[in-house]
Amino acid sequence: MQAKLDTPWHIGTVEIPSRIVLAPMAGVSVQAFRRQGRRFGAGLVCSEMVSCAGLQHRNERTLGYLRIGADEHPLAVQIFGAEPSVMAEAARQVEDAGADIVDINYGCPVRKVTKTGAGATLLDDPERACAIVAAVAEAVDVPVTVKMRRGLANGSRTALSVGPKLVEAGAAALTLHPRSAKQMYTGTADHSLTAELVELVDVPVIASGDITSRARAHEVLAQTDAAAVMVGRAAQGNPWTVGEIAGLSGGRPSREEIVAELLLFMEDTVREMGEERATGFLKKFYGWYLGRGRFPKPFKQELVQLATVAEVEERLLAAAPGAAELLDGLRAELPEVEHTTLDLPVSIYAGG
Repeated sequence: MQAKLDTPWHIGTVEIPSRIVLAPMAGVSVQAFRRQGRRFGAGLVCSEMVSCAGLQHRNERTLGYLRIGADEHPLAVQIFGAEPSVMAEAARQVEDAGADIVDINYGCPVRKVTKTGAGATLLDDPERACAIVAAVAEAVDVPVTVKMRRGLANGSRTALSVGPKLVEAGAAALTLHPRSAKQMYTGTADHSLTAELVELVDVPVIASGDITSRARAHEVLAQTDAAAVMVGRAAQGNPWTVGEIAGLSGGRPSREEIVAELLLFMEDTVREMGEERATGFLKKFYGWYLGRGRFPKPFKQELVQLATVAEVEERLLAAAPGAAELLDGLRAELPEVEHTTLDLPVSIYAGG
């Protein structure tokens, strides 16, 4: 019987309250994004990729710190790299910081990652891929999961041969984005492959790719018998899609609701990164929030040109004065939480 989206499930010993997972996305999945996703119904949230080489050598320019709030749990921290021992040490550090799950990236198709032997490249080196999973699983007490593509080339079925081996090596769950690395984000996700993977392994499989609505989420769960769905690009500047999939909200948000959520996101991002970093980081989010026909295109372009976050806030409130009251309501609903600061460099993509 198909699982309902609002029913709990487990990865190892970690209970997840809904079957909606917010994807790890480079330059996107900062704490503000994760916290917002949780408010809109995501059962599991994920950090963006953390470079294990950066953690080992500490010579990567520090663009910020990974902060874990008590309201983010359960939280998966995703790591990437190509050396088992280095990955194992990185996993220990993120477990110590409070991560509930360590996720390993075997799916990133970006050249900056694959040229180092990490990301999707590891699907063509199953011996090393399994050695990394085994080393990480041995190093930590929390569950270890893997996110992967179908393979490097279009039409590849590599995930079906490598996936069961990763489970044997210690993976407690698998996420499959059934596009090839060559496809990047073009074409469509072939979830018939996800269904085949579900049949091959005895751990939860998360279906990733083209999950854009509640109807589509139900369709993919029915087609694949996957344990959960992962929402990625559809959630960028659009938490209402997560809410619609979760059955918590529906319909188009008003201009005031859009501006209130954006302003709260901006506040949280500045608190996390500091104003200087946040000013540049936030610019791509203006287009995501204000696009989709919600605001005139020149308005977004105007915001990008402003020099400070405060100027952007002022302009947004001038465009939607009613957002101020909604923002006060959102602030009042937020829990008072302490944060753990993980004193480590974050993803090489952080900051956009």
